[in-house]
Amino acid sequence: MEHEPIQVVIDQLDDLLDAERTALLDGDLDRVERLFERKTSLIACLSRMSEADAQDVQAVRLKVERNQDLLQSAADGIKSVARRLAAVRRVRESLETYDARGKRTTVDVKTASVLEKRA
Repeated sequence: MEHEPIQVVIDQLDDLLDAERTALLDGDLDRVERLFERKTSLIACLSRMSEADAQDVQAVRLKVERNQDLLQSAADGIKSVARRLAAVRRVRESLETYDARGKRTTVDVKTASVLEKRA
């Protein structure tokens, strides 16, 4: 890839970034992961180009930034879901109440996992 004309590398990266954006918008994180290695390789190739070729990369740089924003949003969404699931789990396992003095008290709620058989 190092000997390819710079425009070929730019075009490949441009297409890959469009595919990555589609995968991000579709929530296809497996595909995003599969595209990552190729994207890294193409960006490394571009980083070795001359200053004269840098002007050709502006549009691609904007796409990289756009996709980075989408990746950050996806990561934030995943963190938010994880926090919400942890809160739901806490609600299932305990009950938080306040006593007459306003002090918070946690009461553990144990759910029986044993099935009782009655005749």
